[in-house]
Amino acid sequence: MAGEGGWYYVKDGNTVGPISRDELLVAIQGVQGPRTLVWGPGVSEWTEARHVSSLGLGATAPTAPPPSPGGSRIADEIDYEIFGDDMQFVEVTLDPGEVVVAEAGGMMYMTDGIKMETTFGDPSKKGQGLFGKLLDAGKRMATGESLFLTTFGAIGQKREQVSFAAPYPGKIIPMHLDELGGEIICQKDSFLCAARGVQVGIAFQKKILSGLFGGEGFILQRLTGDGIGFVHAGGTIHRKELVAGETLRLDTGCLVAMTPSINYDIKMTGGIKNSIFGGEGLFLATLTGPGIVWLQSLPFTRLAGRVLANVGSGKGEGSILGGFSRIFEE
Repeated sequence: MAGEGGWYYVKDGNTVGPISRDELLVAIQGVQGPRTLVWGPGVSEWTEARHVSSLGLGATAPTAPPPSPGGSRIADEIDYEIFGDDMQFVEVTLDPGEVVVAEAGGMMYMTDGIKMETTFGDPSKKGQGLFGKLLDAGKRMATGESLFLTTFGAIGQKREQVSFAAPYPGKIIPMHLDELGGEIICQKDSFLCAARGVQVGIAFQKKILSGLFGGEGFILQRLTGDGIGFVHAGGTIHRKELVAGETLRLDTGCLVAMTPSINYDIKMTGGIKNSIFGGEGLFLATLTGPGIVWLQSLPFTRLAGRVLANVGSGKGEGSILGGFSRIFEE
């Protein structure tokens, strides 16, 4: 993250900064105004300036969206704001007729003009027959998700809000698919919600070792489209860009998402002592660029493992003897 008081923005594909907040507000007017991508204090990801509450620009009424690479825009253009630090939620603002798609059970609150519907299959695919819906539902079962998705649409004559909460401590990442080549691959259970038009599918690991020892099995989630999707992961999220041929090795559970241009493989840690006593397991994930990867500092499996290891252990805080002292308690 930029230093305290330091702001950056993107102009013609280049990063400009650091500059002060006041300088930023002046500079972005000559770029794309409130839609300029910025990064600074309290912002964990490149985000449109209008979605950064500390800049005071607010979510403006939408203008005509830019065309997607394949032609006219398909996904709804939703506005949003992310609240909180370690237990975040995202509030989505919908214009009349707009819809957001979410995992069942993720909704936090909604205003009176929101209509909620539970759908079987992918609601982004219009005219889908029963077989197509069954196929989509089967894919969702393979990733451990519910058979159903829930849609939230603004049915009134004014803008409405609906919010979705993170299921455990971590960060919510906005994925602007139109700026990421139209596709990202992410870990299972990470999808939170997305604008209607973003499709949620599956991606199979092609290499046997990656599937068996990659921490997420053979199947990952795939988000495609030209809209905004929201992904949640644990702890602190770190975005890293890899140039062609650059390699990054990491714990298999720390991978959140990646662009499809990243080559994902699994390799042994090397050395008997490293494998047995290193505490990092037998395998590490190897990512090779070019592309973008998102990493998490606290995978949910690691958090759950620590909690389960201490459940019923009888360890008292501040006690050297721990549960042993309980023998004499009667």
